[in-house]
Amino acid sequence: MQPVTHLFSYPRYWAECYGTAPFLPMSRAEMDKLGWDSCDIVLVTGDAYVDHPSFGMAVIGRMLESQGFRVGIIAQPDWSSKDDFMRLGKPNLFYGVTAGNMDSMINRYTSDKKLRHDDAYTPGDVGGKRPDRATLVYTQRCKEAFKEVPVVIGGIEASLRRIAHYDYWSETIRRSILLDAKADILIYGNAERPLIEVAHRIANGETMETMQDIRGTAVIRKEPLPEWRGVDSSKLDQIGRIDPIMNPYMEGAPCSDDATEVAPAAQEAKPVLVQPPKQKPWEKTYVKLPAFERVKEDKVLYAHASRILHHETNPGCARALSQAHGDRIIWVNPPAFPLETDEMDGVFGLPYQRVPHPAYGKEKIPAYEMIKTSVNIMRGCFGGCSFCSITEHEGRIIQSRSEESIIKEIEEIRDKVPGFTGVISDLGGPTANMYKLRCKSPRAEQTCRRASCVWPTICPHMDTDHTPTIDLYRKARDVKGIKKILIASGVRYDIAVEDPRYIKELAKYHVGGYLKIAPEHTEEGPLSKMMKPGMGSYYQFKELFDKYSKEAGKQQYLIPYFISAHPGTTDEDMVNMALWVKTNRFKLDQVQNFYPSPLANATTMYYTEKNPLNKVSRQGGDVFVVKGERRRRLHKALLRYHDPAGWPMIREALLEMGKGHLIGNGPDCLVPPEGRGEAKAERSINKGLKPALTRHSNIVHQRGNGAGKGASASKGAAAQGAAAQGASATAPQGNKGARSEGPATNKNGKAGNGKPVGSQFGKGTGSNGKPTAQGAGQGKAVGQGKPAQNGKAPSRAGTANPGAKSVAQGGKPAAKGNGAKRPAR
Repeated sequence: MQPVTHLFSYPRYWAECYGTAPFLPMSRAEMDKLGWDSCDIVLVTGDAYVDHPSFGMAVIGRMLESQGFRVGIIAQPDWSSKDDFMRLGKPNLFYGVTAGNMDSMINRYTSDKKLRHDDAYTPGDVGGKRPDRATLVYTQRCKEAFKEVPVVIGGIEASLRRIAHYDYWSETIRRSILLDAKADILIYGNAERPLIEVAHRIANGETMETMQDIRGTAVIRKEPLPEWRGVDSSKLDQIGRIDPIMNPYMEGAPCSDDATEVAPAAQEAKPVLVQPPKQKPWEKTYVKLPAFERVKEDKVLYAHASRILHHETNPGCARALSQAHGDRIIWVNPPAFPLETDEMDGVFGLPYQRVPHPAYGKEKIPAYEMIKTSVNIMRGCFGGCSFCSITEHEGRIIQSRSEESIIKEIEEIRDKVPGFTGVISDLGGPTANMYKLRCKSPRAEQTCRRASCVWPTICPHMDTDHTPTIDLYRKARDVKGIKKILIASGVRYDIAVEDPRYIKELAKYHVGGYLKIAPEHTEEGPLSKMMKPGMGSYYQFKELFDKYSKEAGKQQYLIPYFISAHPGTTDEDMVNMALWVKTNRFKLDQVQNFYPSPLANATTMYYTEKNPLNKVSRQGGDVFVVKGERRRRLHKALLRYHDPAGWPMIREALLEMGKGHLIGNGPDCLVPPEGRGEAKAERSINKGLKPALTRHSNIVHQRGNGAGKGASASKGAAAQGAAAQGASATAPQGNKGARSEGPATNKNGKAGNGKPVGSQFGKGTGSNGKPTAQGAGQGKAVGQGKPAQNGKAPSRAGTANPGAKSVAQGGKPAAKGNGAKRPAR
């Protein structure tokens, strides 16, 4: 999977003579100071401009600048007219448009479709600084400003809408965003490679008509590219012909007793013919997806198209996609090749100032505050969680930086970031422990179409040796001036248990009292739809984590993340999970229901009630889906069983399910009975529980919640392990915002797992403290107080357990910390 051209091998554009700008200009006055008469490229974004490698527009801008182009930024423009889009004058080459590090609809609305009133990517955390469907609005204004200037769209919002897609907010199937925006070309995924090629080709005088086959792009065409052969998608999703089984008892069978050896006939020598290399079956081949008009009316065809899309995400063997929209087609080229290590180092080594643009003064930008001392070490995620958008945006192949590049960035943080206390808040990505983990077979990596390398079991080709990560942690700790290295990205525990050395290193040196992991659910039905491991892996990890924490003399806890109302989750599943949460003495602080983001497999399940993880058919394969505000509120209320506001709804549901025995004041009951004693019952049920920590919790609060000796004592260094809403354990990636982990939230339920979520132009990063690919993950952080299990497996919803013993008191875990193990389900 080698690209034709190295990212940094293009001839520099003539404007490189102007040198590097301190900050990319946002005004004419800044352009004048730089001696510019015009910008070659103008980038328009829905986020404030922060010159930091965790923010997509900064990465894209600095990357283009390194190629010699003069780049200006219009951040959060006034979209009421074209005037603000003309602020920097007419671009010489093109406009680059993105909604920002997050999908604008997820940024502006909660999972219940309520309008948010804050925005972590805006100075002062003020909401309303970007429009709904920002990519469409910004593109329209750019076209109004200078009609003849090409518009290139990208970022998480465009990536996840490159073909016909289900739109949760309007509950309709919408066309490709490329048609609705009327842009000239769409770049999906991490954008460096395709965008640099587009920029240089436009600079060399080419038109969009000659740039139709660039990897990682989508264009509008009248017909498929010439010399490409098409195959209908229905031919790819059929069970192949099975050869009949040979009868072992027939005469002459290879294994029969009467089989006689036949001497091979002598053959004459023949000349050897040298054949040209045979074309691989996916090369110059495109898949014809069902047309927009058909998937709009037929849910089964929509699920089928979604399944095909997810099979064509491996850059090594992906075919192009073609989907008709009326008399035109959306042509989606195969994904761009992943960056090599030296290219990743080059991208992260660009001259970032690592602070917001001076135009914002002293006003704080919450997304920056979250990640200013974190380091993104890799991109991509091979977990394949169905609710996560990382695969559709960044891909499964892990792209890692070198140790030297990462150490250099740590030193820059130490030397450049104002008020740095010596604590690095995270070394991670979409997940904490996938650094340099790749397929051990290059051939398998190039041709594999598995949706996940670790589900339902870990692929034997997948490398699970954590030595590179352990070595990196040790070198990072040795950097002069660094007091503590925390790991805030979600740990993929099913991989970690394959190498207990990693868990030991993590528990001994890199946990500030709390470590977040993401089981997402406890029941087999939902887990199978999420593509997540069973709880057996969780218990195994917890046992090792508790063991190594004790050996290190630290009192440390796990913060599990869960998702409510995910497709495949029944009311009984939620009751069982609530009982597990209660039995394990957790108290959910902030909860978010499943949020259907465009193109995710789980979103396809939500809309079609079919399972695209298997072959889609009209008979069978149905998925139970919770829809409607009342049912979704019930699932959320069950996770917050301790909140009296949800008790009436829970009681009604339990009675309807025939589970009235779970109503009462006993230890095995979920909610107290209705009556005058309800206030007293509330105090009793919450006794001994402590709320989950969130990104708003200060270090004093954390110390008071049992962080013990393991908590970081550095000033202002809050262990970021307790982020809130929407969480998933695969983190974000990359520099611009992405996380398999899911977006955490603030007090208003805003996405952002303690780190930014989403990505610009394909920049996405992990829940590590990097911005994350917006849809990645939807769990919720559970409160941490006393997670003692006391050796008891949780009571199941269908059984009363009046003889259960009380849990350990005093904030200490039970003797072995992991309680009775439940088998993986």
